[in-house]
Amino acid sequence: MEDVLVIGGGNAALCAAISAAELGARVLLLECAPKDFRGGNSRHTRNIRCMHDTPVDVLTDAYPEDEYFDDLLRVTGGETDEHLARLTIRSSSDVRAWMAARGVHFQRALSGTLQLSRTNAFFLGGGKALVNAYYRTAERLGVRIVYEADVRKLEMTDGRFLAASYVKNGEAQRVEARVLVAAAGGFESNLRWLREAWGPAADNFLVRGTPYNMGWVLRELIDGGAQMIGDPTQCHAIAIDARSPKFDGGIVTRLDSITLGIVVNKNGDRFYDEGEDLWPKRYAIWGRLIAQQPDQIAYSIVDAKMQRRFMPSVYPPIEANTIPELALALGLDPHALKKTVDEYNLAVEAGTFDHTILDDCKTHYLTPPKSHWAQHLDTPPYWGYPLRPGITFTYLGVKVNEHARVLLQDGVPSPNVFAAGEIMAGNILGKGYLGGIGMTIGTTFGRIAGEGAARYVMA
Repeated sequence: MEDVLVIGGGNAALCAAISAAELGARVLLLECAPKDFRGGNSRHTRNIRCMHDTPVDVLTDAYPEDEYFDDLLRVTGGETDEHLARLTIRSSSDVRAWMAARGVHFQRALSGTLQLSRTNAFFLGGGKALVNAYYRTAERLGVRIVYEADVRKLEMTDGRFLAASYVKNGEAQRVEARVLVAAAGGFESNLRWLREAWGPAADNFLVRGTPYNMGWVLRELIDGGAQMIGDPTQCHAIAIDARSPKFDGGIVTRLDSITLGIVVNKNGDRFYDEGEDLWPKRYAIWGRLIAQQPDQIAYSIVDAKMQRRFMPSVYPPIEANTIPELALALGLDPHALKKTVDEYNLAVEAGTFDHTILDDCKTHYLTPPKSHWAQHLDTPPYWGYPLRPGITFTYLGVKVNEHARVLLQDGVPSPNVFAAGEIMAGNILGKGYLGGIGMTIGTTFGRIAGEGAARYVMA
């Protein structure tokens, strides 16, 4: 029998496995993906959101606890567990030292991400470098890793974990362990489950993240008596280039041009305030907004003045010298798009443009408004990008306490089941998203779960 079984292969799972092994537990980690694609959605990440009271290493200025929590309240509309959220925020103040000691390197924010230099610490080499560092550390500590292990069944009695069954190379395997850490992500890769939540609109969604998060472990925990938390339609969903692959396109498919121009639907109509707030606090609402539009398609349009101010997509823009020509190239009604752009240009008020702050460039008497960074769309060539909802991870999960223990239907924590990462992120993210907080949640609760699992074994 194993001491600690960790199911999952991303940031939270690795933090749990490393933490448990460092305390002396024998750890088995089951990763569903092949080795070349290991790491879940963590390999697509770039940074972690951290609180700090003074400038420190790669972070500028200060980002105190209350400001961090206020930002979280705004994006979630108050749908967060304050106790767990503040625990996560506080733990982020010294998390970089823990990560660095296990092989993760950081770098300062570079051009295009400078607005994040105060709040987010960037990984040198991105999420894949982080994942590789953690796997090296786990292997050095003696963690046994099995790739392509597709866990489909958990054996639980009265909320107590007994064993897991998985398939590898077509053969069924069964493993018993004294403790389970569930860190297998949400259900975003399960298109049937997405359709149950969203209806036919889900057929037009793209899954920006890993194709291996099918939600089998989440379903087994719920069927085994764990309390659910979260809305199945809530998710980290951003606007990505509509030409992206169905799965695993990653961060390069994201479009960051939205705040610098306008966004219209297939009818040529604007449908939301593109300048509502700073991009790191709003980029993750645009997937849901586009999901609510006809045929789940939208178009980002900018002019020449803005074309060097955002990180370009991996796909080239569709370019034209007039708005009607751009409409035709995008497959839109030229008259409808020109009418929308003309009305928008008439409503723009002069101000001092500054994309790093909430500036005073806005529209007047326009619905929906553009609250910041409003500039006339009048300088050719014009660029257009087709957009689709790109889901990274879902928020439906299992409820946990501050010790990362999974809570059962009667509110009592399971004696030997812990959860970390996306599978419990819904405790903190009822809706909305703050850039980098997913890694903060995964790192915090991965460490708590791993340490708790090891102490349970050693007791």
